[in-house]
Amino acid sequence: MPQEAFRVMLRMEINKGMEADFERVWVAIGDSVTSHPANLGQWLSRDAENEGVYYIISDWESEERFREFETSRRHLRHRERLHPFRSGGSMTVMHVVSYLPGSSDSGSHREWEEAAL
Repeated sequence: MPQEAFRVMLRMEINKGMEADFERVWVAIGDSVTSHPANLGQWLSRDAENEGVYYIISDWESEERFREFETSRRHLRHRERLHPFRSGGSMTVMHVVSYLPGSSDSGSHREWEEAAL
C-alpha cells in the first residue's frame, strides 16, 4: 500500500434480518468500486460486538481521485443498491501517514516472544 494513501471508512447499520443479503449484494457489486483505477482495495468487516453494524474500508491513491469517484454516476448507482439495507451510518475520511506490514508468516509465536525479551 502506498504510504500516502487516502482511506475512507464507512460505518453502516443494517436493518435487522437483512445482514446476509447485504453481505451478498456488497460482494456482488463491489467491482463498481474496486475497478476504478485509483482504488487500492476495500474490505467489509462485521462488528464483533454490535449486531447489524458493518465497516467498509476503502483505500485510494489520493483524496482527489476518491472525490472524483464519490461524485460519479457509478458511485451513485452503487449507493442506491446498498441503501435498502441501511438504517444508519457515517463516513470518516483520513490520510494514511504510515504503514508497518505485519509478519504473520514468519516464525512462531515463541520466536516472537523471545525476540521481545
